[in-house]
Amino acid sequence: MKRWMIAGIVALMLGQGAHAAAPQHWVASWGAAQQIPETNNLLPQADIQDATLRQVVRLSVGGSRLRVRFSNAFGTQVLTIAAAHIARSADKATPRIVAGTDRVLTFDGRPAVSIPPGADYLSDPVALDAPALSSLTVSFHLPQAPAGQTGHPGSRATSYYVHGDHTADADLPAAGKIDHWYQLTGVEVVAPPAASTIVAFGDSITDGHGATTNGDDRWPDILAARLQGASGTRNISVVNVGIGGNHLLTDGLGPNALARLDRDVFARPGAKILLVLEAINDLGKLSREDVRAPAQHTQLVADLIAAYRQMIARAHGQGIKVIGCTVTPYVGSDYYHPDAASEADRVALNQWIRTSGAFDAVVDFDAVIRDPAKPERMVAAYDSGDHLHPSAAGYKAMANAIPMGVLR
Repeated sequence: MKRWMIAGIVALMLGQGAHAAAPQHWVASWGAAQQIPETNNLLPQADIQDATLRQVVRLSVGGSRLRVRFSNAFGTQVLTIAAAHIARSADKATPRIVAGTDRVLTFDGRPAVSIPPGADYLSDPVALDAPALSSLTVSFHLPQAPAGQTGHPGSRATSYYVHGDHTADADLPAAGKIDHWYQLTGVEVVAPPAASTIVAFGDSITDGHGATTNGDDRWPDILAARLQGASGTRNISVVNVGIGGNHLLTDGLGPNALARLDRDVFARPGAKILLVLEAINDLGKLSREDVRAPAQHTQLVADLIAAYRQMIARAHGQGIKVIGCTVTPYVGSDYYHPDAASEADRVALNQWIRTSGAFDAVVDFDAVIRDPAKPERMVAAYDSGDHLHPSAAGYKAMANAIPMGVLR
């Protein structure tokens, strides 16, 4: 009798487990790396006091249930958000929203949240039909200006600000405009269990210097569109965490690459592939102002390789595949004016990326955009004009050269 009762209880428990709701599978669909904005990229304190910020972002994979990740990563005091809304964008070059799509964001059921300094904070999930590659507006009211702004200057997207709480307004016709993002680091969606996220990690070439404002034509944007164009890859999202001026080894514009892995890569839900395109700023910085001894060039290449190995080891520890991207040509750059020794460093580093076997796969961006007759330079059609950053055509060529097979 006792055995029968125990068996019945076990069967009941198993039955309840079988009918329990499966946990939701969240993936990052849009994101941006955070940094302390330079002085010329800060919003004036007077403009952001008692102000609504409306910012436009583009998803990669779509979904019908979303949440937003806000950031106070570089704040020195608590950041208070008094109200927040999300909606479909009616026009990504304006603050207008699609009628009927406005949704209130809450935080543990409350309309306001106080985010501690150094922290990110997720909103509660909200129901909103947001197709793949659609644009959303995220609007939030700040009663007080942030003590230490956190942002992403290289948004290549226009944001809007106006005094007062206008988070629910269908349009902000009198708003000020600025082409940066602030206090906003991610939008995540509920996706099928097989869905995953690619994190594109790099400097201004990944961030999209030279791309079209509100044009979504950076190479990660085009890669996201390619993935949505094939049935076998529509569950793969792309998050761009490039920072203009970023370095592998030292802090530049934004923290160094190793310092930001946890926040910018490992914290992204669904992250399974890391695409790394970094080192051009390290290479250029070494001899930008002075001629360096051969031993210093040798040491730099060794240090860069060691940093790559650190990134690979740490990513593998999180179950993330790492794809190394070769460093693109930059001879002729008026900013770095690289000499023969700098070019030799780039060639040596690229040779290691291609042949070491340290990466799980390699994407040869160098081979895609270099001039066959002058391989130390970009081909003219892919050069933005500064001989350092690709043009929109160059970014398209880079994205189209990535083999889909390595991303599945």
